[in-house]
Amino acid sequence: MTYIIKGAGLTIEDVVAVARHGKKVELHPDAIKRIEKCRAMLERKVDAGEIMYGVNTGIGEFSEVVLNDDQVKDFQKYLIYNHAAGIGDAMPLEHVRGAMLGRINVHAHGNSGVRPIITQTMVQMLNKGVTPSVCKKGSVGASGDLAPMSQIALLMMGEGKAFYKGELLEGKEALKRANIEIPGLQARDGLATINGSNVLTAMSAIFLYDANRWLKQAEIAAAMSLEALKANMKPYTAKLHEVRGFKGAIRSALAINKLVDGGDLKEQKVKCKVQDAYSMRSTPQVVGAAHDALVYARSQVEIELNGVGDNPIFFPDEDLQISGANFQGTPVAVPMDMIGATITMVSVMSERRMNRLNNPALSVGLPAFLTKGAGMFSGLMLSQYTADMQIVEQRILSTPASIQSIPAAADQEDFVSMGMNTALKNIQILDNAYGILGIEFMAAAQALDFREYNFGKGVTKAKEVIRKYVDFLDIDRPLFDDHNAMKDLVESCEILEEVEKTVGSLE
Repeated sequence: MTYIIKGAGLTIEDVVAVARHGKKVELHPDAIKRIEKCRAMLERKVDAGEIMYGVNTGIGEFSEVVLNDDQVKDFQKYLIYNHAAGIGDAMPLEHVRGAMLGRINVHAHGNSGVRPIITQTMVQMLNKGVTPSVCKKGSVGASGDLAPMSQIALLMMGEGKAFYKGELLEGKEALKRANIEIPGLQARDGLATINGSNVLTAMSAIFLYDANRWLKQAEIAAAMSLEALKANMKPYTAKLHEVRGFKGAIRSALAINKLVDGGDLKEQKVKCKVQDAYSMRSTPQVVGAAHDALVYARSQVEIELNGVGDNPIFFPDEDLQISGANFQGTPVAVPMDMIGATITMVSVMSERRMNRLNNPALSVGLPAFLTKGAGMFSGLMLSQYTADMQIVEQRILSTPASIQSIPAAADQEDFVSMGMNTALKNIQILDNAYGILGIEFMAAAQALDFREYNFGKGVTKAKEVIRKYVDFLDIDRPLFDDHNAMKDLVESCEILEEVEKTVGSLE
């Protein structure tokens, strides 16, 4: 089914469906009418000689420079040339596609003054699989993601480069093969294509989708470790969390209870301590805080996905144009900095449980480092080293980017969000989180193989999936293949999907 772009109602799941899975899109007829109406207003103002930022003036520090009629024609081209100033490897195609979807949704409001053909060309590019090659780095997350968005805008002139059917081509050739006409750029078109934080917002939307699925797996891993460590499950009683009131904690406690249902531990057939360590009994509070943070971040990202991030902004009904700063990426950068930190926080707790599984002084009777041949064999001793290294990297990356502004453009742009840095480092944080959680999963499965009681249905299913990829560690072997297999397994979400088939949704 085609996704209809209306300028409203775009969710992070919609972004993933279009950007990652290639769902087709179409502009709603009302959106086309709004775009046409706004463009007609802009053209009347241009014909009347009204001064409008970025239309017949320079930009940034040159905003007071008024362009003559001949300059207006070429200005958009040189604007894109100048701003296509990124650096580094090409970013993942799903990030570029997500940014294009977000920009189309901005245009659908009818406040950008762009020609409809520009918006429709981006729709065709999404549907036919022409994806501009865009450098990963270069945006400061204010005045929009100018550098990466300009590499998208180059395609509007038949320039730049693009991926098409797995091949990197010159932009003109990619459009030709896909039978897409080159629209060219006229007054306002270039700036209307680039002047929003669409790349960092698309990256953040996709990240939030993946982070939510990772968090649910963190609860599965926690449940496995809790069963292996003979945890007291009373701290997971719903009433305990309801009386405090945090929705995330209530959700997390219910999810973990669902995972251990049907097992001897939950049915109090296994002797446990009166009170466990924090890494065992405060998982709902900690993972729950991450869930609550994700809810807030989602709300901010979806506001941005459906808002008018542009400059200037045109109001056809009032025959009005206002220049401001709706391109500023800070409203997305701030919550996304927080999300990166929460993923790190949950990863730290995962490693602490893995430590307890390894440590014979803390593991309630499990063999040291989860090996039967302690001394001759070291078991999962070095797996903890690997997890620890990744956590240190996460901690370094968890420093907020949103406080790192460096003034640019002769101090005309003297505060910028650096939200693209937030989006880039969050991807690295989550990449490490896959590995850390994979190691806890591996350790928990190893530990459960030493226990001789029945486990919860969800825990049992998770262990069953893990054993498809990593065998029990009977004698020492090189573990890098196991670590990488587990990291890939967590990223694939196969554990999550199989467990939810067994016990139902964990949300």
